[in-house]
Amino acid sequence: QVQLVESGGGLVQAGGSLRLSCAASGRTFSPYAMGWFRQAPGKEREFVAAITMSWSGTNAYYADSVKGRFTISRDSAKNTMYLQMNSLKPEDTAVYYCAADGAGNGVPYYQSWKYDYWGQGTQVTVSS
Repeated sequence: QVQLVESGGGLVQAGGSLRLSCAASGRTFSPYAMGWFRQAPGKEREFVAAITMSWSGTNAYYADSVKGRFTISRDSAKNTMYLQMNSLKPEDTAVYYCAADGAGNGVPYYQSWKYDYWGQGTQVTVSS
């Protein structure tokens, strides 16, 4: 099976930065898309960022709420995806989950049900 493990969460003051990592293990796989979602208490899970891969190149996508502050990237050689979060705000507080689709499909990248594999989540808390 494929396992995804997030790390890098923690407590940070508003305006600070964190870098989240998502390591894939278990077997070799080549996802078309990997993404980050977050869920705050009492709220539904929401899209944060995604990256799609193909032989011709990669594309990154961001929710409007984080665009310009967050950067998604992936190191294929290390089977690891990253989310660099800068200029953090209290409203960014949530559990952050990484996800991978396992193979390409026709479901939009911002839909949580596109993804086949999920990590356990890592807590990000931004204080004011």
